[in-house]
Amino acid sequence: MPFAFLDKDLLDKNISSLLNRAGDKKIRIATKSVRCTWTLRYILDHHPRLQGLMCYSVREAAWLATEGFDDLLVAYPAFHSEDIREIVPMLKRGKRIYLMVDLEDHLRQVNQVGREENVRIPVCLDLDMTSKFPGVYFGVYRSSVNNKEKADMFFKTLKKYPFVHCRALMGYEAQIAGLGDNVKGKGAMNAIIRNLKKRSVKEVALRRKEVVALGQRQGVEFEVVNAGGTGSLETSRQESWVTEVTVGSGFYASHLFDHYKAFKHLPAAGYAIEVVRNPQPDIYTCLGGGYVASGTPGKDKTPIPYLPEGCSFIENEMAGEVQTPLKHKGGKLELGSPVFMRHSKAGELCEHFNELVIVSNGEVVDSVPTYRGEGQCFL
Repeated sequence: MPFAFLDKDLLDKNISSLLNRAGDKKIRIATKSVRCTWTLRYILDHHPRLQGLMCYSVREAAWLATEGFDDLLVAYPAFHSEDIREIVPMLKRGKRIYLMVDLEDHLRQVNQVGREENVRIPVCLDLDMTSKFPGVYFGVYRSSVNNKEKADMFFKTLKKYPFVHCRALMGYEAQIAGLGDNVKGKGAMNAIIRNLKKRSVKEVALRRKEVVALGQRQGVEFEVVNAGGTGSLETSRQESWVTEVTVGSGFYASHLFDHYKAFKHLPAAGYAIEVVRNPQPDIYTCLGGGYVASGTPGKDKTPIPYLPEGCSFIENEMAGEVQTPLKHKGGKLELGSPVFMRHSKAGELCEHFNELVIVSNGEVVDSVPTYRGEGQCFL
């Protein structure tokens, strides 16, 4: 200890639930929430509707292509030509890799590399899905293309760049997919968020439909129209023009995804820290454990004690860099015994560990390397 674990039995149940929630849509796996090639292969082998990866870095996509993966959609733009050039050898070998764009500067850089390498580079337009209500910016700051007029200008601008080939559209409604609406003790805020989500769903569906039709009228042949995330499968799957949805966090089910009214997945991944002190009755101090997630600072970004039941943080210490003291009610904890924790965000867990211990039927059956364990760090 410490070690990270993946419960294969719970992962299997999450995969089945996610396939049901996605309806008849294909599911693309968000690699940022998995960060382990063994797990990616395991999920892809589960069902024909699980196909393709959504990468978070162009260098990651290039590396995964060398590892045998295909159909790679890079969710964030690459600007430097040396990064873009990383995927060219894979494209020439017939791999499908799409780069994300939304600005003409992106198109210019991609086109320059394509001209120099004599290859048309597939790209995906990132359509911003933010909803703007009076006094509320309901969403995240992603793409500059946030309405059909800007999309129309983008499709016209494409024609200036012969080595850029637009074949995909992504519209990620982060305010629906990634925002919990059933948080304990926040009844009024939950009601507000659910109301905003309901209004936003209709708006973003129309925006996505209009832009798909607009692109098709201008000669764009979309191989991929990507939507949604773990928290919005029920709504994204209803759009007939959407070809696939994305799932990442739902596979591991980190604790941020405990707080949704529409679904409940099982905690398949977490980590164990070791009890090394017993400074007072019912207080036990563990070694390490302070793996805090990115985003707006707050208690929701800290890990939470999982097992044994009855563990809770000391409020003025929480999970620490080198020690994590816990209150425990329900029997004595032995020195050297594990306390199991759940990370706030799914993929960031693997950034702290070189391997995942695979568990099935309560037994350790394997250990597999994470990205970090394979010597890979992309962001």
